[in-house]
Amino acid sequence: MNTLLPVYTTAEIRAIESQALAAPHPPGLMEKAGLAAAEIVQSRLLNAGGNRVLVLAGPGNNGGDALVVARHLLTWKRQVTVVFTGEAERLSADAKQAFDRWQLAGGCIEQTIPTHGQWDCVIDGLFGIGLDETRPLGEKYRQLIGQVNQLNLPILALDIPSGLASDSGHVHEAAIQATLTTTFIALKPGLLTHDGCDHCGEIVICDLGLEVAAMLPARNGLLNEAEIALRLPRPRPANSHKGTYGRVGILGGASGMVGAALLAGRAALGLGAGRVYLGLLADLASPAIDPTQPELMLRAPRDLLKQENLDCLVIGPGLGTQITACSYLEQALQTRLPLVLDADALNLIANYTELGVALQKRQAPVILTPHPAEAGRLLNLSTIEVQRHRFDAARNLAKHFNCLVVLKGAGSICAQPDGHCYFNPTGNPGLSTAGTGDVLSGLLGALLAQDLSPENALLVAVYLHGAAADTLLHVLHGPVGMTASEIIPAARNLLNRWIYQGSAPARYTRFGCGSQNETSPFPTCA
Repeated sequence: MNTLLPVYTTAEIRAIESQALAAPHPPGLMEKAGLAAAEIVQSRLLNAGGNRVLVLAGPGNNGGDALVVARHLLTWKRQVTVVFTGEAERLSADAKQAFDRWQLAGGCIEQTIPTHGQWDCVIDGLFGIGLDETRPLGEKYRQLIGQVNQLNLPILALDIPSGLASDSGHVHEAAIQATLTTTFIALKPGLLTHDGCDHCGEIVICDLGLEVAAMLPARNGLLNEAEIALRLPRPRPANSHKGTYGRVGILGGASGMVGAALLAGRAALGLGAGRVYLGLLADLASPAIDPTQPELMLRAPRDLLKQENLDCLVIGPGLGTQITACSYLEQALQTRLPLVLDADALNLIANYTELGVALQKRQAPVILTPHPAEAGRLLNLSTIEVQRHRFDAARNLAKHFNCLVVLKGAGSICAQPDGHCYFNPTGNPGLSTAGTGDVLSGLLGALLAQDLSPENALLVAVYLHGAAADTLLHVLHGPVGMTASEIIPAARNLLNRWIYQGSAPARYTRFGCGSQNETSPFPTCA
């Protein structure tokens, strides 16, 4: 059962459109898109009694969609102002037809936004997915987008907010700040990651009646709770013990960064690992103990790497980049254990070619958890370049190192070596604080130790990590001051709720003779 919402690149959307239009009786996609968007304007933006609509129609098919919206709204007795930025004679056949039908309906065209106009909402149909990110917007469009954003009105973007790159979520100089985005046919990557998270508002999908998955099976999807439910650990049997739930080794915690390893260890315990061993690089005075979490078993790094029966290793939280850290990482890469590589483990791999080669040659599973700067070092790109092409960066990392990857950030992207990607919708700015990445590493280690497949462990951990922060968002009434330590109990509570909600029937029923004892917790039969 596939519960994922499919996500398609611009090229894939174009292929779906071409296939639809090549059918014996092709659907009028522009008419369908315009009508669907017009109905959303009616029900969502004008339902409080407003009547005046400003429509921005650009030079391409997105402008044609906007003109169809305008025509329907005019037919429904709305006051519609259309600002058309293109040239009618250069429009595609469908967009030209939409332009002509708008004028036949009695609609007028403005070249610029009227100075003294007043409106209740705005329709953005300037570019959609047709924006060429390699070309500058130009002063005309930068000013127009700025004017619209400053109107402080509800804005419906058609397909994707104009100025936002469809495949990467990168803002191209300036972008519409939408209240709602109605995206046609299917979701696009740029809606779900990077700047898209701040510019799309609420997203409504209009499939235009196409059986998209049958036309082109999706290689990418948007995670949701139903999908995660299929990948969770099973409820625990009564007959179990600490050995049942795995042994996690965590290597890190150099001098001045011990807290990072402790956070990862506490997170692993909080998510149910049976035993957690910390190999700390810092020279701590004996006895070495975490007074807050004494269940953690502290070891010297060399002893941790010799520890028998570990189920996985998490390497990187607070590891540092000294030669000793490099040596321990090299040893870990030679093991057959599943690995989670984070933070300085990634920086060491970026700095030392031989470590990267050893990683590529591994047969056992590896999960990489870079933030954009770490991804840039691994790919020999700047952080800005990674962010401009987040989707490609995640896929390239997974393919190059033959690893599972989560590229962290707004709209984290989980990538597989075969090119399949998952976009994560959970999380908020409260995660923008020290230690939250260490917590994610610990969650990953715990799930791997409990025999989840590497793919399931990655998707559950990433989704859960963000969902825990979302839960705290409501408890704290906002993201300010959220700390990494607070994520751990929130994640534990959510995981227990997801696994056990509705799955704990009464264990005993007593049958006997006589009247039922109302004070007894057990039912009786007469």
